[in-house]
Amino acid sequence: MGIRSTTMYAAGLASIGLSVASWAASLSYERAGIDRADRWGIFIGQWAPTLFALGTALHLEETRQETMAEERMRMGEREPSRMPAGAHA
Repeated sequence: MGIRSTTMYAAGLASIGLSVASWAASLSYERAGIDRADRWGIFIGQWAPTLFALGTALHLEETRQETMAEERMRMGEREPSRMPAGAHA
């Protein structure tokens, strides 16, 4: 299918950790002070809600596709060889 919802959830969690790490690194290694460190942390921290929202959207799509496949199988089992009205075998 491509990117799975679990990948997006993991990326969201990773971005939270990256936000803290970037804040600490900026605070330690740059001479710009706490203001710049805060900006880096906030900038990367804003990725998490977007990634979690994408994960939720992908999860809904995955669930919809599974439900549709199950419904098709059930319909096929109930009506194995139904032909449209007026069709001749």
